[in-house]
Amino acid sequence: MTLSRRQLFSLAAGAVAPSARAQAYPTRPVRIIHGFAPGGGSDIIAHLIGQWLSERLGQPFVVESRPGDATNIATEAVVRAPADGYTLLLATSPNATNATLYQNLNFNFIRDVAPIAFIGRLANVLAVNPSFTAKTVPELITFAGASRGNVSFASAGNATAGHMSGELFNLMAGVSMRHVPYRATAAAVADLTGGQVQVMFENVLAAMEYIKAGKLRPLAVTTATRSVLLPDTPTVADFLPGFESSPWFGVGAPKDTPAEIIGKLNSEINAALVEQKIKAQLTDLGALVLAGSPADFGRLIAEETQKWGEVIKSAGIKPD
Repeated sequence: MTLSRRQLFSLAAGAVAPSARAQAYPTRPVRIIHGFAPGGGSDIIAHLIGQWLSERLGQPFVVESRPGDATNIATEAVVRAPADGYTLLLATSPNATNATLYQNLNFNFIRDVAPIAFIGRLANVLAVNPSFTAKTVPELITFAGASRGNVSFASAGNATAGHMSGELFNLMAGVSMRHVPYRATAAAVADLTGGQVQVMFENVLAAMEYIKAGKLRPLAVTTATRSVLLPDTPTVADFLPGFESSPWFGVGAPKDTPAEIIGKLNSEINAALVEQKIKAQLTDLGALVLAGSPADFGRLIAEETQKWGEVIKSAGIKPD
């Protein structure tokens, strides 16, 4: 078959269009939406990455907070946006747990959000009241096993990171610590330091002032490796191999976002994660920085969704 000059030109134009599109992107402001209130850790992380991308790509990356419904409002806003690279999501660990917690979501996170880049994890710390009998994780497991539900652990509410950590601990250690949900972290910590509850899985950064003041005793951190903020504190996994329970965060986009745009954003975000100033800022927040490909992030999301789905079903967790 002989092609006309016009057909050949069209084929050639089609072949270079994706590359040209990636080189041109972005030509206008980009939104990064997250599902938390302004000023929190997720908001800070979104601004750090957004500022870096703005400087590198020459267009504003505007952070937009849409709190509510355990991040589902923000996620749905991104899912419904055009798949053109101009609406991004700060994807976080609730996206994995919500897939099982909520039965009537208007989206499927794994199906409807394209992973772009993994950024890292925030360590939690398994902390106890200083007067509590157990001074190590093995001692806690022994005491909790013998007490038959009389050891209580606090959290900031059902299905929060602290609650999920405690239920995974129960499952893996074969104990039944009793969950006591609060409406806010401050109230939970107040009762922990006051001795009304014995255990809490709290964000390392938030717990540091209480640890330094001797009001909390750290037993272990929940990440697979030690936290730079508590370098002398072991991991839970040192005693329960395979234990990992830490809020994670990364960047996603609506499905069908062009692969070349995803690749460009992945490359730029990974560059940010090795830049000393940004890496130091993330570390100061208690984050373990973890770069990777879009496929790496996609695998993590799938693994976390399955893992927490099993924990939620086993513990009978329901959303508030």
